[in-house]
Amino acid sequence: MSNLLLALLLLPLVGSGLVFVLRNKSSKIVALLLAILQLGFTICMMASFNHGPTVDAALQYEIQYPWSDYIRSTIHFGIDGMSMLLVLLTNLLVLFVILSSFNEKKSYNNNFYALILLMQFGLLGVFTALDGLLFYIFWEITLIPIWFIAGLWGQDDKKFSFTTKFFVYTFVGSLFMLLGLIFVYPHSASFALTDLYNAQLTVTEQNFVFWFIFFAFAVKLPIFPFHTWQADTYTYSPTQGSMLLSGIMLKMAVYGLLRYLLPITPLAIAGTSGGIAIMLAVFGIIYGALIAIIQNDAKRIIAFSSLSHVGLIVAGIFASAILTLQGKFTFEGGQGAMVQSFAHGINVVGLFYCADILYKRFKTRDIRQMGGLAKVAPKFAIFFMIIMLGSLGVPLTNGFIGEFILIKSVFDYSVILGVISGLTVILAAAYLLRFYGKAMFGKGNPEILTSMKDLSGVEFAVLGTIAILVLAFGVYPQCVLDMVNSSLEFIYKAL
Repeated sequence: MSNLLLALLLLPLVGSGLVFVLRNKSSKIVALLLAILQLGFTICMMASFNHGPTVDAALQYEIQYPWSDYIRSTIHFGIDGMSMLLVLLTNLLVLFVILSSFNEKKSYNNNFYALILLMQFGLLGVFTALDGLLFYIFWEITLIPIWFIAGLWGQDDKKFSFTTKFFVYTFVGSLFMLLGLIFVYPHSASFALTDLYNAQLTVTEQNFVFWFIFFAFAVKLPIFPFHTWQADTYTYSPTQGSMLLSGIMLKMAVYGLLRYLLPITPLAIAGTSGGIAIMLAVFGIIYGALIAIIQNDAKRIIAFSSLSHVGLIVAGIFASAILTLQGKFTFEGGQGAMVQSFAHGINVVGLFYCADILYKRFKTRDIRQMGGLAKVAPKFAIFFMIIMLGSLGVPLTNGFIGEFILIKSVFDYSVILGVISGLTVILAAAYLLRFYGKAMFGKGNPEILTSMKDLSGVEFAVLGTIAILVLAFGVYPQCVLDMVNSSLEFIYKAL
């Protein structure tokens, strides 16, 4: 079992080094084959994974080596149901990211693909690390490749200033997380996750730790008011960079909230800190949606849509945590957060790819200058519609069940906040249907439309697969719930 996990972790790292030394066009083929192999490892691990409830939250893959007795830290990796879902999401979306670059007119060299694989290595390390210091190290590792990807292959002359702003925000946030973990360290036996859970902290100390660690996660998600880097970075990064940032990287923070923040600072969450976090998240739901409604840039619409959806995820997580700490045990918010994180990752990658396809056809991201594409590209119109419906949370799409559970969780905590959170459904319909209507059914320029073609083979493969996933997990979301239930029950019972 441990050999599979070791291969899962090392393959992207070794592959990144291999692709880096390649100096010809075969680098992207090698990167794609490595991504397929990595997904194959993941499927093999899932096939032998037991999702049933166990005492240790179904931790069935584990690697542990001594590291440093001086700092009481170990090289400790393991996978439970929650990690398994995010490992699957990572390896699935990295495959889409690499494949989507095959249709680009500009040539992505070997360094580009090597950086994607290096980021995959960092992401997998974050989702499987069971030591606080190790978690922080891999958290920082992911920042390096995405900074180069966004900065070197971005779409605007201002890309370096936007990328630098993103780097500073996330790096400073990471340092606050490290300070929070270091503060907990003297009160626990080691940096091991279970020891951090058992740290003896007063209410005041937990509040201090809560805001230091929460700041790092709030920046990465992002949560209002720590979101100012997001829209520009998503907009001016290359499409593949936007996919990585929105589809996978922000899930690191969702995972961190559940795996680290909740069990380490339950007293702070039960007090005012948890309530403030929910208020910020709910405000972000409405704020992100309203800003998305008035946007005309396709990528900025998706960026603010993501801000709104992430706010609902965070609100649901804390709502269930507070109810549990009040003696009303429930982990529905955690369930909804994980299901919605998986769905959001698939949907937002699909939306950014649709925006990229529109940009290539119309040579602009301004949706007011688009229109009429449904007539000449019916396949694209159908796939775009399915992915958009998934983002709307329409029943029988993957976005429905997670959104429903999250709204219910917030409603159970506060009727008023639940009603406000529920507005996300109406507001999302406003900006996404406007986006789709302008691009696909607008008047358009007949001279430009006559020269346009429907999806290429690569575009059809990526969007078609995403559309199938949107419908498949919408019809049968129980497989995702079964995967994460044991882990989430273990975490919420530890509060």
